[in-house]
Amino acid sequence: MRMGIVVRLAGAGVLMAGGLAVAAPARAPTLSALTKIEPGQWQLKTAGSSAAPSTLCISDADTLIQYGHGTLQCQRFVIANEANLATVHFTCPGTGHGQTSVKVTTARNFSLDTQGIINGAPFEEQYEARRVGACPASAAAR
Repeated sequence: MRMGIVVRLAGAGVLMAGGLAVAAPARAPTLSALTKIEPGQWQLKTAGSSAAPSTLCISDADTLIQYGHGTLQCQRFVIANEANLATVHFTCPGTGHGQTSVKVTTARNFSLDTQGIINGAPFEEQYEARRVGACPASAAAR
């Protein structure tokens, strides 16, 4: 009797796992907070630094999740997908891994915290970002 229960539970587990594999989307889920960020030219200032801010043309805010890792094909695990906060852990085979949080204050202001390993070296960055206008026509949109 006990063996029958174990077999049925194991079978149910296989069916559930198979169902999850079939139901999993081919594309990463949309992160609610990132949909609020307006495309355009942005200034990113390193938090607590007096250095001049860097500028960045953002056409797709999803690229912020792997900031510093470029357009590599990385695996992502969504930790938080809230209205104003997105936190994602990512692994980029052969180059490193990290975790990024984007907290959106308004459509023209957000903070970005990212940390991890890239090419064998640790990194930890915190930025305050503000939109400063449209991307220049000559800018390669990211």
